[in-house]
Amino acid sequence: MKSGSETGLTGINDVVSIDRQGGIALVALNNPPVNAASHAVRSGLWQAIETLQNEPEIKVIAIYGEGRTFIAGADIREFGKPPRDPWLPDLCNFIEDCKTPVVCVLHGTTLGGGLEVALASHARVALAGTKVGLPEVSLGILPGAGGTQRAPRLAGIKAALDLITSGKPISANQALEQGLIDQIADGAPREVALTAARELLDGELASRRTCDLTVEDDPQALTAMRDKLAKTQRLLFSPHKCVDAVEASRLPREEGLKEERRLFNDCMDSPQRGGLVHAFFAERAVAKVPEASATPRDIRKIGVIGGGTMGSGIATAALLAGFQVTMTERDKAGLDRGTSTIGANLDGAVKRGKLGAGARDEILSSKLSTATELDALSDADLIIEAVFEDMGVKREIFGTLDKVARQGAILASNTSYLDIDQIAAATSRPEDVIGLHFFSPAHIMRLMEVVVAEKTGADTVATGFALAKKLKKIAVRSGVCDGFIGNRIMTFYKKAADYMMMDGASPEEIDKAITGFGFAMGPYQVADLAGLDISWAANKRRAATRPAEERYIPIADEICEKGWFGRKTGQGFYIYDAEGTRPNPAALAIIDAERAKAGVSPRTFAEDEIVSRFITAMILEATRVLQEGIALRPVDIDAVFLFGYGFPRFRGGPMHTADQIGAAELVRRIEDYAQEDAYYWQVPALLRNLAESGGTFAEMNEQS
Repeated sequence: MKSGSETGLTGINDVVSIDRQGGIALVALNNPPVNAASHAVRSGLWQAIETLQNEPEIKVIAIYGEGRTFIAGADIREFGKPPRDPWLPDLCNFIEDCKTPVVCVLHGTTLGGGLEVALASHARVALAGTKVGLPEVSLGILPGAGGTQRAPRLAGIKAALDLITSGKPISANQALEQGLIDQIADGAPREVALTAARELLDGELASRRTCDLTVEDDPQALTAMRDKLAKTQRLLFSPHKCVDAVEASRLPREEGLKEERRLFNDCMDSPQRGGLVHAFFAERAVAKVPEASATPRDIRKIGVIGGGTMGSGIATAALLAGFQVTMTERDKAGLDRGTSTIGANLDGAVKRGKLGAGARDEILSSKLSTATELDALSDADLIIEAVFEDMGVKREIFGTLDKVARQGAILASNTSYLDIDQIAAATSRPEDVIGLHFFSPAHIMRLMEVVVAEKTGADTVATGFALAKKLKKIAVRSGVCDGFIGNRIMTFYKKAADYMMMDGASPEEIDKAITGFGFAMGPYQVADLAGLDISWAANKRRAATRPAEERYIPIADEICEKGWFGRKTGQGFYIYDAEGTRPNPAALAIIDAERAKAGVSPRTFAEDEIVSRFITAMILEATRVLQEGIALRPVDIDAVFLFGYGFPRFRGGPMHTADQIGAAELVRRIEDYAQEDAYYWQVPALLRNLAESGGTFAEMNEQS
């Protein structure tokens, strides 16, 4: 290292360097890809500040990031590991207490610890287009390096509460309006840093310690946020602690930081933090598949067969991702309905700010084409079939595609349940056939199951995952079975709900218990939303092979026989009309009649028993899916349910929840329930082995 009296470039370590320009010191962070606040970054910054504040000739220190962003948050490689000095809270205090004025230049996505470093500096300049945020709440914690104390001092309590409890980033313009930053500038980060330092020297840019600012008391904002969270996030832990921490910003710095640390530790000790961190890593872990090393095929043109809700949703997702799309239907009326649905979907994207108003019409005019003949798909790189669930129809379509699709095109089915091997057998190119199971609404839901058949080529699988990435979806690899990962497990645990309904619990009571656990909707609300006719068709398809030992509940079938399919017909388990949503008395009468016919004496189910049976059934079948190799790892099952079935994120998914319950307790429950239904409640061998060995599903993730 050069001595302090010298000028020019000084390397502090591999990721932090100093460039002295007269009385200005430029401190550059270069820790690709996102300048994460790793130990090397923290220690390098500390050394740089410590060195420079003791150099009398240095009048201003300007910190900026090389590459695509300023510090984008914590280093995820350090998650779960013991902290190493300097801690980020200590570093932020050290920067704030620096005798020499410090200005930070922000660009890219300055999030979490990155923004906390900036808030601790004495001035902040952001490049146009910068996003800033404090997303810690999404991991079950709160900003623990002074973010809850400094943001209110700069932006006020209300703005700080919105930023911290939502975890959502805001634009540089919003940050400027709120006072979180002092300027917006154009140019490269280094040049802006140099200019900002000169302006600070000249007095054109104000310099002050954030901790010296007074927080304007706003009890109304605190009360309003607490009331809001009580309604919208009552089951979550950390958002409420965030409010408490922001309230502590009214205290002197040291007292406020001490309270922030206490509340941060409370969050760290909460089981929700573990669940949310697991969910965070699940999103990344599922991309690690055996076929990941294969080269994906180039996809530019996509064909979609079927203009119904699902086909139109898939087409919308592809159009929003920039693909050229051809949609086919049997007749012009079907195409008109599909095109209208796509237009409405794009209108929704405009309203959500995902698409510019002018882009909507351009997409429809230049990216979408329609046809009533499959020949129109002859130049498509990928064709996705999205017609109704009938094996004969799907095999016929794939037989035709085998003749009309170009060589090298991928032929995909969006089937929810059916055997991809049988569909592939209708072609002469099974290596090109794959299942791409989208979830409705397909242009919004993030999950996509990539179903790999026996002869599916590795490059076909790799292409499925590459497509999901372009569509901004989370792809999970699944083997072939009835229902794949998600629907197979859902079909099983829905039976547990049906058994409780037959034995005395009402659909409303079951739904209330499951939403109380954290799901957005209960199983009967979901069934009505999806359409009872979907499961009715599946029930009829499975009837011939249904084991005699299985207890079958025909209540939903009888509701369907009345022509009541749920929301789309105005009634199912519930009634949907101008008066609102409420239990359907006619459906309750069907339930009572079936109980009487079966000789059932209804009993009461407490909420905790409903949840226990429901979740235990889910874990039971999920374990079998894992045991049979349909899912690669427990975390893949968690991802399916987190991103496709509304499993509460703070609980981490069914397999993470299984570890919280414990394998031995799960075995005990199953054996207890088996006393009333030994066929349904059977302990999977894998679960029994874990119970006997003291193993966990988390360990299986680490071994994969």
